[in-house]
Parts: sequence; structure tokens; C-alpha cells
Amino acid sequence: MDQAWQGSPERIARYLPPGWFDLADIGPLRSWLPAWPWSVLHVQAALELPFVMLAYLLVCRWFGPAVFRRAIAARWHVSASYTLTFCLVEWELRNPDTCIDIVIRIVSGILTPLLLPLLSEGRAGAPRLVPFVVSAAALGAVVLAVYDTATLYNLAHALSWLPLVAAAAVVLAAARWFARRPAVHGPAMASVSRSLGWLLLLFFAPALPVRYGFNFGTERASLIAGAAIMLTALRYGWDHRLGGTLALAIAAGALGAGAGYAAARGYPEAKLLAAATGFVHAPHSTAGAPHPRAHHADDRSAMVNRTSEMMR
Repeated sequence: MDQAWQGSPERIARYLPPGWFDLADIGPLRSWLPAWPWSVLHVQAALELPFVMLAYLLVCRWFGPAVFRRAIAARWHVSASYTLTFCLVEWELRNPDTCIDIVIRIVSGILTPLLLPLLSEGRAGAPRLVPFVVSAAALGAVVLAVYDTATLYNLAHALSWLPLVAAAAVVLAAARWFARRPAVHGPAMASVSRSLGWLLLLFFAPALPVRYGFNFGTERASLIAGAAIMLTALRYGWDHRLGGTLALAIAAGALGAGAGYAAARGYPEAKLLAAATGFVHAPHSTAGAPHPRAHHADDRSAMVNRTSEMMR
């Protein structure tokens, strides 16, 4: 952009809302790096779908192989939903390159689901919910940084993102290490886990339309869709004999979501990420501590190992 457009994005920025093209001063590099003005918006159109789907599938993989396999099985529906949403956004913000970008997005929408089955499903076992929620929140922070600096071409924001990204990377590494420990859930926590698994699956396809609804005047529809998805996940995942615990969990989740949304700043995605983290994490405290059987299972496992060593 510095070489070909003399550092001014005006020829394309006038078609877009505020918040784009806060370019960094790269100094002498501007004369050394190759100039590819044709790549503006086109690379984004090609890579945005695989980036978003890979991030979501990574979260599903952390949750467990069963959820990951079902998510992979739905990849064509998800790709169609996301590609259609991206194309509608392209048309809403149309510019001289819109038709080319739409073609690129359609090609990406075909190639991405073809390649996704190459991913491995990960380690079997019940997920530890606190490390899972922390991992998802940390990954979300990294995704937001990439979204701002790369997707919106705000490379001047890179330095301000570095402390948060570094902290998120450390938290993510610690959470993934802690997540390797086996988990045994009691009845309430098993209900939370099943409901969260259903929520991941049910929200996969409509996630992008729900998110962009807050930008394009359909906030009410997005809220209704989000509420319907959460209620459906609870219907399929929650043990209906634990109605009292469910009421406490919903109340705690609503308070956690409200607190997260109010505390977050910046892009709408940041507010939604904070609200989702609060909604999922808060019910954990109401569902109770790890079930006592988890400790008994660990004790039995330790006794078996010691006996086996003595026999050898």
C-alpha cells in the first residue's frame, strides 16, 4: 500500500466502515518488501473462512473426540453458512473488488471442508471444564488480535496487542497442561459438560450469522437465536432430575455473562467473548466441586499401580 498507493488506503477505505487501515510505519522495509496491491482484501477473502473454522474446531477438539467428530461431520453446513454470511457482508460493503472477493470466498468455502477431515480428533476422555473455558478464552484473545491487525489491516495496533497476546499464550499453555489431568464429574458437573458439548455443536453453524447480526441491525434476531440455541443445549444435555441446580446455573450464567459483557471493551467480538466466558464459567461454581468419586477413583488407581509394582 505504501509503494503502490503512496500510503493512502482511501481508494478502498471509503467503501468500508471506520476501524480499518490503521497502517504501521515500517520505515525502510517499505522499499524492500514486494508491492502486491492486488492482495488487499483478496487474501482476507481466501483465508478468513479456514481461520475461523480451524479456531472453532480446535475448541471442539479440546472438549473431546465425540464433539470434534460431530463438528467435522457438519463442516459442509458450517462452510455454507459462513460463506453465505461473508458474501452478504461483502455485498453490504461492496466496492470495485467485491465480485472477485465473492468468487474467492466461494472457492474457499469448497476447499476448506475438503481439507478439514485431515485433522486429528485428539485425546479421549472427559474434559476438565475450568481449563477448557480458560483455554477457549485465551484462544479468543489471540483470534481477536489477528482479526484486528491482519483482517482489518490495523498493523499499527500490533504493539498494543503484544502484552495481551503474550499473556494469553502463557495462560493457554498452562491451561492445556492442566487439562491433561483426568476428570471424573459428578451428576451436576456431568450435566454442565453435556450441555456445553451440545452448545458447541448447535452454535457452530449459526455462530457467524448471530455475530454479524449485531453489526447489521438484527440484534433482536441474534439474541433470540442465541437464547434458543442455549435452551436446546440444556434440553439435550441437562439431567432433568437436577432442576434446582439448573435454575442456579442459569442464574449464575446470566450474571456471569452480564458482568463479562459490561467489563469488556473494544470490538463487539471482545464483548461477546467475555460474555460467553462468563456465562460458561459462572455455572461451574454452582454445580459444585469435583465429585468425591473422582478422588476415590484416583485412590483406587494409585493402589492398583502400587500393587502392580510390588508384584513385579
